[in-house]
Formats: sequence, C-alpha cells, structure tokens
Amino acid sequence: MSRPTPATRADFSTFQTLTTRWFDNDIYGHMNNAVHYQLFDTAVNGYLVQQGLLDPRAGTNVFLVVETGCRYHAELAFPDLIDAGIAVTRLGRSSVHYRIGLFRNSGSSAAAEGHFIHVNVSRQSRRPEPIDDRTRAALQALMPG
Repeated sequence: MSRPTPATRADFSTFQTLTTRWFDNDIYGHMNNAVHYQLFDTAVNGYLVQQGLLDPRAGTNVFLVVETGCRYHAELAFPDLIDAGIAVTRLGRSSVHYRIGLFRNSGSSAAAEGHFIHVNVSRQSRRPEPIDDRTRAALQALMPG
C-alpha cells in the first residue's frame, strides 16, 4: 500500500496563519496529534469569524463539528509557524465538508492533512438549519475549480 502524496499549496484557495506554542510539543519532541485537530478547528472557525459568517458568542446559528480526521506526512513542532490551507469539498443543505492542509514554515507540501465536517445548527435547539445564502456563497468560493 503506497502512501498518498501530500497536498500542495495550490490545492487551497485561502490560508490562515497559526502559531504553535511550547505546550504543543509532547514528550517525543513534536506536536501532539491532538493539537492538529485544534489547529483545524481554529483555522476553519477563524476564517468564518473573519468573514463575518459566524458569531460564536451571539449568533442565532453556530457550526458544530460532527466528524474530523487527519493524515500525517511530516512532523510539526514549536516554534513552527503554520499556514492552514482551507478548501470546501462538499456543501450540503446544513453541512459543510472541509479539507485542511497544515504547511510548516512556508513549506510547499502539507505536513498534515485533515477533513472536518460542520453542521449548521440553531444555537437554542441544536437542530440542523439550512446554511444561509451569504454563508453558502462564501463557502462555495472555497470549492475547487
């Protein structure tokens, strides 16, 4: 079984720059695997907040994570600077599937790649709600050509 080739920067249309922390390293001297998931969450939600598509404190709707996964290609560690590439691979009525690539110190190949699925829900009922037109248009812009 051959390993998949890491994604490149060209596979993503937008990036979020994230910093690593001393605390992110584990006893083996590299970033603990759980931190990769935190970076995915921070990159996607940071993008949504910056675009005015998510108000985590007062919005009537929020996005909840229902699935995530990661494939590791190379080690990451503090004090690396991470560029998180974000792409939308599927956009449903209330769900959005993201592909995220973590690029180390301006590298051209992803050190890690993840997928991340959000469901848009009512803050009050926690039941799925359709993604509004403005958010849908912004997410469609992140879909590959």
